Amino acid sequence: MNKPKTIDEYIAMQSKDVQPKLTKIRQLIRKAVPDAEELISYGMPAFKYYGIVAWFAAFKNHYSVFVRPKYLQAFKEELKQYELSKSAIRIPTGKPVPVQLLTKIIKHVAKDNSEKSKM
Repeated sequence: MNKPKTIDEYIAMQSKDVQPKLTKIRQLIRKAVPDAEELISYGMPAFKYYGIVAWFAAFKNHYSVFVRPKYLQAFKEELKQYELSKSAIRIPTGKPVPVQLLTKIIKHVAKDNSEKSKM
């Protein structure tokens, strides 16, 4: 399987049922952090704003949004209905994208990255 070079290619390679969810995640990140740069990192779509803000990916039975572990800890209470790994929020494929929650997390990470860059 060819490795995607762009987020469009990555989304196009995924199953039809998860493509709209990946597109929605991409849109919410673009809206939350308009100046973020899109890239492929570790074979996944990612957004960079003074450092990586988030990655996202599709899997067999879920799709995930990845952020550094400290951000999952910071939002632990709000994330308790989701299965978490060290750095991923796993959302079952049949569930909608938690737009408000993800937007809040993404904005927090971007703000943190930006503040760190000024130090």
